[in-house]
Amino acid sequence: MTDAAPSIQRSFRLSASTVELLDAAAASGGESRNALADRLLAEALRTEHHPLIRFRTGAAGRREPVIVGTRLLVRQVVAQLKDADAGAQQVADALDRPLRDVRAAMSYYADFPMEVDADARWAADIEAAERARWEREQAAFA
Repeated sequence: MTDAAPSIQRSFRLSASTVELLDAAAASGGESRNALADRLLAEALRTEHHPLIRFRTGAAGRREPVIVGTRLLVRQVVAQLKDADAGAQQVADALDRPLRDVRAAMSYYADFPMEVDADARWAADIEAAERARWEREQAAFA
């Protein structure tokens, strides 16, 4: 979830226990308190509207939306829908997931297509770089 728009100053009153939790999470996670609060609030608002979507940090440190209870990324479901030119039920069957999971990804994508597409481009760039590295290794030892 990336937002290139400039930030807007707001003032909120938070309970002491919430501030304590926020400060502890920011200190242990390496994010500033403001960045963490912004991220958590954005994710909570998205989850409120898309209850079958959660966010997880991948191995590369990038947070992406996933289907609840799975490791299935929204971008992966969207790619299946686009690549196969298949319907939601066909993708659900191929992924061995309930139709509601595919529909949840579709709904999230409908609201945040630029974000999901950016995640897909990022993943494709990483895949291409890793493939090029592997090909260099293979050539070096051929």
